Amino acid sequence: MRLAYTMTDGKRALDPLLHGAARRAITAGLRVAGVVQVNHDRPGGERCDMDAIVLPDGPTVRISQSLGPAARGCRLDPEALETAVAAAEAALARGADLLIVNKFGKHEAAGRGFRPVIARALEAGTDVLVGVNPMNRAALDAFTDGAAEAVPPEDAALDAWIAAHRSDRRRVDASV
Repeated sequence: MRLAYTMTDGKRALDPLLHGAARRAITAGLRVAGVVQVNHDRPGGERCDMDAIVLPDGPTVRISQSLGPAARGCRLDPEALETAVAAAEAALARGADLLIVNKFGKHEAAGRGFRPVIARALEAGTDVLVGVNPMNRAALDAFTDGAAEAVPPEDAALDAWIAAHRSDRRRVDASV
């Protein structure tokens, strides 16, 4: 079991980065559970819609709510987030080599959201890769007791970290 996180500097850069990593891991034959986020621009310049795609193959859950063009508060729909969490947990229970969580965010920092799923994956020996922003990095460090490895936000670095799983598994399988 390995635990890693990645952070990006650019706004909206983390979601496509993790989505690409998940697709490549699935194509490479890994059993992947978790969620990646896809954002869709809204007409009229209103803030984007956010969808969580449950890995490996759906469903897609709209996790944002439209609060109107003047709204300034958090647009995350907590009930929809919990629907995505439950679906990801069910996928993890079917067996996974890798759990990807698009964001260790405010809900996870507060002990909710995907935090229990991450803990279950680690308990099961499943590798975990999460996205995090600087605002929630300290909460991730506290949750993982500083055990999470930083992976640069680059396709090659993420692919190398994920590929190391296959090498680790081959060594374990050979020794059994």
